[in-house]
Amino acid sequence: MCLAIPGEIVKMIEPDSALVAFGESRVKINLSFVEGVKLGDYVIAHSGFALSVLDEEEAIAQLALWEEYREKMAE
Repeated sequence: MCLAIPGEIVKMIEPDSALVAFGESRVKINLSFVEGVKLGDYVIAHSGFALSVLDEEEAIAQLALWEEYREKMAE
């Protein structure tokens, strides 16, 4: 089973890589599999690669679900 989480691009590093925020963590992600990605976009990433781009509304909805899950697990 794999887990792919939405993250926000916070810094473009090279043409094919960016720094992506996953909560408090910042991870360098390869952008080779997605086109036209820019600062502020949300991507679904797995194993260091962006697999798809999400619109902001969908990303925020998914992140809210992750937060709800985290809260339930903390109970």
